[in-house]
Amino acid sequence: MKDLVAIAEKIAARLKERKETIAVAESSTGGLISASLLAVPGASAYFLGGAVVYTRDARRLLADIPDEAMKGTRSASEPYAQLLASRTRERFSTHWALSETGATGPTGNRYGDAAGHSCMAVAGPRSSVITLETGSADRFANMHAFAARALQLLLESLSL
Repeated sequence: MKDLVAIAEKIAARLKERKETIAVAESSTGGLISASLLAVPGASAYFLGGAVVYTRDARRLLADIPDEAMKGTRSASEPYAQLLASRTRERFSTHWALSETGATGPTGNRYGDAAGHSCMAVAGPRSSVITLETGSADRFANMHAFAARALQLLLESLSL
């Protein structure tokens, strides 16, 4: 977790300096992204909230993404990660939002993605989306790798 907090400290410094805010919607990282950002003292200056959107019900209730909005889109995909980040940014009225969705393992998900598959997106003044494939079935290692890469993606977006 210390390496995640080290990235979060850099993110926090940039957000505080700019007086900008963020919200997070994560799935297979189970709260690690939010925990890393909240571990930095003074997080209330930039972190407005987050949600672990792990199921369809959570997607509907926490992200306000109805089933109709998912037509032609599946979870654990780049389009869904973008939608989740955009919706989170809108709902929290933040400058930035970060989302993550994937398959941690030890097996793949019902959509055919192998364990170690994650899509993550940043919505904000600069938006981006990526897919990470670890090639590992180690659930804990994947959760950590997904959180680290998502935080790094956010830091990269803040640095442009």
